[in-house]
Amino acid sequence: MRLSTRIALAVGVAVPILVLACGWLLLTLVARDLHREEDSHLRTRATAIAHDARTLLRAAANDQANAEANRQRKLFNAALDVGVRLTGPDGTFSGGPQPDASVPLPNMSKVPVTVRGAGRSWRAYALPVKGPQVSGTLWVFAPDTANRAQLGLVRRRTATTALLAAPLSALLAWAVASGATRPLRRLRHSAAGLDPRTSAVRLEHRPTRVTEVDDLAATLQTVLARYDEQAARTAQALDTARSFSAAASHELRNPLMSMGTNLDVLALPGMPETERTAVVDELRAEHARLLGMLVALRELGRGDLVEPDAFRVLDVAETADAAVAEARRRAPDARITLDAEPAPVHCWEPGIRILLDNLIGNALAHGRDARGRAEVAVAVRRADGQVLITVDDRGPGIPPDARKEEVFRRFHRGPGSTGSGLGLTLAAQQAALHGGTVELGAGPGDVGTRCTVRLPSRAPSQSGALPLQRDWLTLTAARSQSFHKEPS
Repeated sequence: MRLSTRIALAVGVAVPILVLACGWLLLTLVARDLHREEDSHLRTRATAIAHDARTLLRAAANDQANAEANRQRKLFNAALDVGVRLTGPDGTFSGGPQPDASVPLPNMSKVPVTVRGAGRSWRAYALPVKGPQVSGTLWVFAPDTANRAQLGLVRRRTATTALLAAPLSALLAWAVASGATRPLRRLRHSAAGLDPRTSAVRLEHRPTRVTEVDDLAATLQTVLARYDEQAARTAQALDTARSFSAAASHELRNPLMSMGTNLDVLALPGMPETERTAVVDELRAEHARLLGMLVALRELGRGDLVEPDAFRVLDVAETADAAVAEARRRAPDARITLDAEPAPVHCWEPGIRILLDNLIGNALAHGRDARGRAEVAVAVRRADGQVLITVDDRGPGIPPDARKEEVFRRFHRGPGSTGSGLGLTLAAQQAALHGGTVELGAGPGDVGTRCTVRLPSRAPSQSGALPLQRDWLTLTAARSQSFHKEPS
């Protein structure tokens, strides 16, 4: 059922009920006013003829027949339009319009009362009559007109008004409701043609100055925007899954074939022990490389799919301390130092840990000196509204012409590298995800390599949506460095 029809039915039922209620109130008020007017008239007449009533009782008590007849005539003439009934010790005198003598009268009251009998009703007022040697009760009566013509007229007009009000009010309410809901119908027509699955057209709503309609349109636009966002996130997740599968199948093919060849070699009979040991060591190295590559691909996928609500305020110094402790455990022969000061950042905690783990791991893998010793220095400090993370090693370093974005591309490996080629890619991804940059330069004293990460230090209230993200599994990472430090 349409809203305008519902409103019309509701008004068509409510208005007659309201009219009848008002009519009932009007009847009550009119009846009260009529009773008040009648009661005032009865009191006035009773007071006016009270003296004649006393003289009549006195004449009846003295057994004066002629005087009694004259006083009775005078009493009834003075009563005018009201009925009179005078009761005393010597009899009852009545005249004028009044209820039948068989109708019982109530106990004497200080206010007029209603007496009903023979299908009629009367207003009655009793006045005590007392004098020297006489006492009695004077009753005056008047027909109860409050239940007659005036009230009957009000009842008829009220019923007529209620009967006319029902269809007229329903028709008027339907017309008004139809006009009021016209913006809602236009909004429904606009929204009915939208299909987010097949069209990029979205709801366009012009303000109608109808609060409910404008609020509903805003809600629909918000819902559609959330649908688009979720659809984009779903598509991105599917692309990430496809990219993970494609990258894994492409990059793992050669290592797996190499491992298969080595397994075939191990199966040959009569292989010398030294050669067997070399093949086993090579298998272990290939296995470690495969495992590291799969872990790195998984971390790339996590970075692609991180949600904005996963970000919170974190002290990078604490995360760096945990990353250094883990690196010391894995490489007990290396010398790893940490110089950190409190540095709160609005960030994704797993992402910061991924960034630090890969930078430290890269320094341990490629930053050993000529004697094979590894010295890695990690520092965290604040400067100019930014948080700077530096990782220094004492290795052979990277030539200036090689410190380009190519080193941050996925699967890029330097000469003689046995890694997955994803360590610096992961660092670049997390730096970009946090709105920062990562750059490579010469280490202190032009010895080794320094990797510097700059992250904006933002409060949660100042943090908006995530920076523009790219699919690091599908696309090659764009240039992450804002500039390169050249050796001084």
